[in-house]
Amino acid sequence: MAIKLVLADDHPLVLDGLEQLFSAEQDIKVVARCMDGEAALAAVRKHRPDVVVLDLRMPLKDGLEVLRQIRLEKLPTRVVVLTAALDEDDVVEAIRLGAPGVVLKEMAPRFLVQCIRKVHAGEQWLEKRSVSLALEQLLRREAASREIARVVTARELEIVRMVASGLRNKDIAERLFISEGTIKMHLHNIYGKIGVDGRLQLARYAKEKGLV
Repeated sequence: MAIKLVLADDHPLVLDGLEQLFSAEQDIKVVARCMDGEAALAAVRKHRPDVVVLDLRMPLKDGLEVLRQIRLEKLPTRVVVLTAALDEDDVVEAIRLGAPGVVLKEMAPRFLVQCIRKVHAGEQWLEKRSVSLALEQLLRREAASREIARVVTARELEIVRMVASGLRNKDIAERLFISEGTIKMHLHNIYGKIGVDGRLQLARYAKEKGLV
């Protein structure tokens, strides 16, 4: 039985090229092609493909959002992330979310075909450079988290990450279901524990440590 495949990329030329590539393979059948994340998710729900090839940069929902939803809904489809450029954060998140395949668009087409077959067979295909960078970033984050966890609480660490991501006190309070006053108190404690003078220094500290 042929491997059922959904293709998702917001560039028509890329979709055309991918469809042409897989049409030459007798054991692979493209059942849908999509140009945005919402259409990709709808196609996965409808067709239940064996594999979906997801571009990370798409309108409406990006590839990581689609991947999160596939995991949340426990859909059986395996995901191959297709990306034009390596971004350590994106690769780390894709691996965390269980994507068994990460492929650069610049790679030779035959490698993508091999990747689809391996992922369908339950194996992983992670492009070496992407994995190396991602693991380096992951290890750096975990080391930083262990270091900062010695001086701040889990809730305070959560707030540090949100501040470094650019969220305001009001936004953080809403997400954590606590008051802005409580957030300010937490921040006062965090500044003292870490040894920074304010919000900007805290954000810089978090980014230098790879916490975001």
